[in-house]
Amino acid sequence: PADAHAFFTNITSAYSVLSVQGPKSRDFLSSVTHADMSNEAFPFLTMQEIDIGYAPVKALRITYVGELGWELYIPTEFSLHVYDTLMEKGEDFGLKLIGLQALESLRLEKAYRDYGGDIDNTDTPLEVGLGYFVKFDKPGGFIGRDALLKLKESGYRYRMPQFLLEDPEPMLHYGEIIYRNGEPVGYIMAGSYGHTLGASVGVGPVENNGDVVTADYIRSGSFEIDVAGTRFPAKISLRPMYDPKLERVRC
Repeated sequence: PADAHAFFTNITSAYSVLSVQGPKSRDFLSSVTHADMSNEAFPFLTMQEIDIGYAPVKALRITYVGELGWELYIPTEFSLHVYDTLMEKGEDFGLKLIGLQALESLRLEKAYRDYGGDIDNTDTPLEVGLGYFVKFDKPGGFIGRDALLKLKESGYRYRMPQFLLEDPEPMLHYGEIIYRNGEPVGYIMAGSYGHTLGASVGVGPVENNGDVVTADYIRSGSFEIDVAGTRFPAKISLRPMYDPKLERVRC
């Protein structure tokens, strides 16, 4: 309606966030809440309010590490109580605290993109491998739909695959040049050691000297990455090398 209006309130400081991730996360959280955390009652990409101790917590079933897990949005005044409750009960499940570098390693093994790091508002979801989030048949359409449809027809300017070095010794960090058949075609946007995959892993855009970049162009090339002046052969994939079917995430 023409006279409709809405109010927005910034509630950032009203909540803190704890992320509980890993194969045991369902059993662990089930031990501290009365809520049903089963896959049937609490599907992937849904949010519910649950109780933890004395606190009402908004639990979002999402992951940035490629495992079963939840993000817990906790009213600020209950933050310490929920943290203490989780840490105390977590001893029975081998709960560990992790830092940003561990998070970076895990998300890169799953080829998750970091907005503001790997990608920004100058990228398109189709070219950086996030096309599965785009619903072209959304009722009413969306801003940018026509541009993306045109891009699908004309071809992608670049693709952002995942890379895994064949040698387990060198480390990827950022800015290492990517070579295809001996020619530079891009650079690593983010890299870390993949402890599950067994070598350094990274993501980065691959171009084709101004021509379109097809899946066949990616798969047919021989790729190397320059680390401190030495080129190392690398495996390349347009799908995550770790759990490509999301079986660990959706279980």
